[in-house]
Amino acid sequence: MDLLRTRKYSKKSQYLISLLLIVCTAALCFFTVGYIGYRAVALILLVLVSINAILFDILPVLLSALLSALLWNFFFIPPTLTLHIGTPEDGLMFLMYFVIASINAVLTFKIREVERKEREEEEKAKSIQLYNTLLNSLSHELRTPISTIIGAIDTIKDNPSKLSEENKIELYSEIEIAGNRLNRQVENLLSMSRLEAGFIQAKKDWCDLNELVFTAIQENEPGVGLHFIEFSPNEELPLVKLDPGLMEHILHNLIHNAIQHTPVDSTIKIEVSHNETNCFIQISDNGKGFPELEIDLVFDKFYRLNNSATGGTGLGLSIVKGFAEAMGGRVFLENLAHGGAKFTLEIPCEYSIKAMMENE
Repeated sequence: MDLLRTRKYSKKSQYLISLLLIVCTAALCFFTVGYIGYRAVALILLVLVSINAILFDILPVLLSALLSALLWNFFFIPPTLTLHIGTPEDGLMFLMYFVIASINAVLTFKIREVERKEREEEEKAKSIQLYNTLLNSLSHELRTPISTIIGAIDTIKDNPSKLSEENKIELYSEIEIAGNRLNRQVENLLSMSRLEAGFIQAKKDWCDLNELVFTAIQENEPGVGLHFIEFSPNEELPLVKLDPGLMEHILHNLIHNAIQHTPVDSTIKIEVSHNETNCFIQISDNGKGFPELEIDLVFDKFYRLNNSATGGTGLGLSIVKGFAEAMGGRVFLENLAHGGAKFTLEIPCEYSIKAMMENE
């Protein structure tokens, strides 16, 4: 990162700031030269030129180096208030000062340019790695359901009279599950694109949080399998004002993640609560939990657990975090002492007992 991001300033601002720094420092030194000596002033001005070289582009820095040399000559080298230099030693010192200031400015700028290019190369490499990760994930996550759909349709077309109604229903179910899987991946990709583009804005409306949880559970029913989902609606929870679309997507992804990363016969428990300013949703399971070293990484884009046998693009939890933050909330993960993991979602929202009564 460029120090203080001063290189983001315009050329005019860089010239102005760099010259003002030299002039103001020279003015302060002028009143203290009797105590520190004019040779010490040269060192102070050289340090300032070095700081300018770290902060600004090459031309403003070279100009500040030239100005500092002239100011040092005019105000500090005897005889003062003239460009004349009294002794050969001072003349040599002045020449050395100008050469050192110029070389320092150029070298510092060159070093910074090399560092900038290295950072760009690193960022490019990371982008390529993320791109390859996405392609590898999509090649599996999209190809598998597409193959399932094509295979099921071909079977139905090639054997219209030989298939029993039970077999047809089974094939239709496979097509539905594969279609839902495709739709989920496309939704996640679109959501991530909206997050990165900054297009996500919460559209708050009154809604029943219990109903949103039930809807998210129903959307995940095809993938539940041998898992058990426990949810008892909180009858004391009033209507809440938040973005129901974002919240439903968050709940869907959290439940789907719990189904994907827990063994058969695992229990997924969902609890909803609230205080005066926030609503809380906790989704816990009795699975194996997360490796401690990976807990801080699970919300990163494209991140997948090491040695994970399940599929996924690694976007689901990063979308959960992005949508929660878009509503001013947060989500965090912790392992449970008795085994399993717990996601806690905290969203600030308004409550309305009146709105709940009118809705009823």
